[in-house]
Amino acid sequence: MLDIFKTIDETLFTLEEIEDGAWISMVDPTSEEIAFIEEKLSVDRDFLRAALDEEETARIETENDQVLILVDTPYVEKTDDHIIYETLPLGIIITDKNIITVCLKNSIVLDQFEKNSIRTFYTYKKYRFLYQILYKNAQRYLLYLRQIDKMSNYVEKQLHQSMKNKELFQLLDLEKSLVYITTSLRANQVVLDKILRINIIKKYSEDEDLLEDVIIENKQAIEMANIYSGILSGTMDAFASIISNNLNIVMKLLTSITILMAIPSMFSGFFGMNLLNIPFENSPFGFWIVLGISVFTAAVVGFILAKKDLF
Repeated sequence: MLDIFKTIDETLFTLEEIEDGAWISMVDPTSEEIAFIEEKLSVDRDFLRAALDEEETARIETENDQVLILVDTPYVEKTDDHIIYETLPLGIIITDKNIITVCLKNSIVLDQFEKNSIRTFYTYKKYRFLYQILYKNAQRYLLYLRQIDKMSNYVEKQLHQSMKNKELFQLLDLEKSLVYITTSLRANQVVLDKILRINIIKKYSEDEDLLEDVIIENKQAIEMANIYSGILSGTMDAFASIISNNLNIVMKLLTSITILMAIPSMFSGFFGMNLLNIPFENSPFGFWIVLGISVFTAAVVGFILAKKDLF
């Protein structure tokens, strides 16, 4: 999908043709759309295709006065029972007269700009637009990290009440999400540091504070991700130990019950043998005597097991 936007008199319009100062938004573009932009704006095809590979790492490239800024942006993958937070590449290409964004899926970050809900957003101010995208991207990471923290606290409370595999799988998905987010944030930080150092990307005085805010937000997201990851990892280890301990308790109880159940069987086996001179064989109370002995023996064994905390 290819959309063209341009700010005119502080209002964002959708255009049919590409004009100077326009923003071209490409979401999972077809090869025809890529070829059109390549020919129309003389953009390197590799720049346009970079964000379409989910395995691409965040980086900055330059070619013929064109700049590609590739960063990771977060998105939510929902299934029937679970929510997984993942990341995918977002390509931002700055040309002489336009700015182009390329992504495999609709990005919530870019959606805010398409709805013109960002103050001081103008498509023709390309570098400020770039910093605004990076700022909103870092804020989206922070939002998702807070959601992960709330979800992990909720699942932890559920685990206190019942040890089920469902809750453990949810914690595992959240831990996996934190790994994706942490890795992407660190890669984005490398890109931000490079933007700060190099002179290829212009830094106007009024935009320097915004770039600093982007770096601060991204570093804060990295710290939060590390903290939540450590907490969640410790929680998973703790609950794994609790489940293992509960299993040991159940096995101990079942073993004790098996021992007690074996005592009457043992006595019935001894006194049920077809031999001569079996004790109490001629007594009319033989059955009750044997039963009493077996019950007394089981009670003694049960008392010993209870004293040793095996019940």
